[in-house]
Amino acid sequence: MIKRTFFVLAAGVTLAACQPSIPDSARGVGFGDDFVEQQRARDAALAGVPAPSSVASAPLGATSPAPGSAEATAAETARVLAATRAGSAGNSGAAPLNASPLNAPPPVVNSAGISNENNFDAVSGQRSIDADAARLASNRSQYQVIQPEALPDRTESGPNIVAYALQTQHARGTQRYRRTGFNKQAKFERSCAEFASADQAQIDFLSRGGPERDRKGMDPDGDGYACAWDPTPFRRAAQQG
Repeated sequence: MIKRTFFVLAAGVTLAACQPSIPDSARGVGFGDDFVEQQRARDAALAGVPAPSSVASAPLGATSPAPGSAEATAAETARVLAATRAGSAGNSGAAPLNASPLNAPPPVVNSAGISNENNFDAVSGQRSIDADAARLASNRSQYQVIQPEALPDRTESGPNIVAYALQTQHARGTQRYRRTGFNKQAKFERSCAEFASADQAQIDFLSRGGPERDRKGMDPDGDGYACAWDPTPFRRAAQQG
């Protein structure tokens, strides 16, 4: 019984010794002394002030700081800043901008090409309400209102193909009139080639006695429509109107 108790106590002591130490919660998760020292050294190097004593440069003859330590971070930051300042002399001659929250913001440059229409102070200094009212009245005085007028009557006395299309009901190709003669196809092609459109051919056809007569052979099938003229578009437009 005594041996069993001794073994239990020894096992408890061993497990307690193996447990890791609990970190300080006030320091933050993942941030140790090395991180805090590195942050201080970096801020000091960016501000151009001597580094804290804990991360001061090692005396002559001392060994190099360990990689990743606070001393190594401070030395690398100081080296990069020194090289940047030295290189600026060969460029524009101006010192590099120190992007620190402690610096004053750069002045705002108002380009001459930017409009001030949305700037109330700028617009009020250039114009007044009375000037705008005068400009508006001047613009209105230049307006011209044109009243609608009735369309003039048609003076030409030729055939109206629109009225002819609405008066007829049969489809194209339906024979309604008797046609005689020889070589109808050649005469048809020769006569229709004189017109730029089928509408012009139909007007000429009606003006020469069509659809009953076809002196130029423009309607060989006798449907009353010369040179393949089609009345369907005129009928459809009248139905939609």
